[in-house]
Amino acid sequence: MHSRLARYAYSGDAHEIARRAEAELLPQYEQMPGFKAFSAAVTEDELFSLTTWETADQAEAANVTAANWVSASGFELAPRELHIAEVVLSTSLGVSAPAPV
Repeated sequence: MHSRLARYAYSGDAHEIARRAEAELLPQYEQMPGFKAFSAAVTEDELFSLTTWETADQAEAANVTAANWVSASGFELAPRELHIAEVVLSTSLGVSAPAPV
């Protein structure tokens, strides 16, 4: 499994951004191959988005969907950082850390 981890600067109501993302962006992700999970977290001035996919290519493909939603959303969201990473532990997705070789 792989995750798409994105960090955005934002202004406005983080809870409203999350509500809209759940209502508008999540259904788009759910229609995409390999989708597993979507989470968001915020600090005072940054929003973190974490989506999980079966493959790295599927996680990469989500970049276009996310960018299109951000552009059309009307929110002040500015991408700061983006990573595609292998999931090595997830209690919610049933991924255990690999045993040492």
